[in-house]
Amino acid sequence: MTALLVGLFGIAGALTRFAVDGWLAGFPSPRRHWPWATLLVNVAGSFVIGLSVGVTSVFGPEWHAALAAGFAGGLTTFSSWTTATVRLASERRYVAAAANILANLLLGLAAAAAGLAISGG
Repeated sequence: MTALLVGLFGIAGALTRFAVDGWLAGFPSPRRHWPWATLLVNVAGSFVIGLSVGVTSVFGPEWHAALAAGFAGGLTTFSSWTTATVRLASERRYVAAAANILANLLLGLAAAAAGLAISGG
């Protein structure tokens, strides 16, 4: 049952990520690329994992796995974050690359802490 939940929630997370990419692609883009979609899904995923800790005590560990490994795992993207950072640095946009690192790290930590606080985790 747990594997099925993780798979179904993983599909939902991946489709959500795809939708966020498409939604943000519809906005007028600045002259240069900035990985807004990656930042958004990584922060949201950190929040979801924080929330999932509280879900474990109420609904059981299979729901934590479904939310954390499934949905948040399908939603978030370490590889896109690192690739975007390398891309920014290769364009000699070092401040933007550093800002991308800090934004994902600090906002992700804050989101995880908020999720834990809300869930009582």
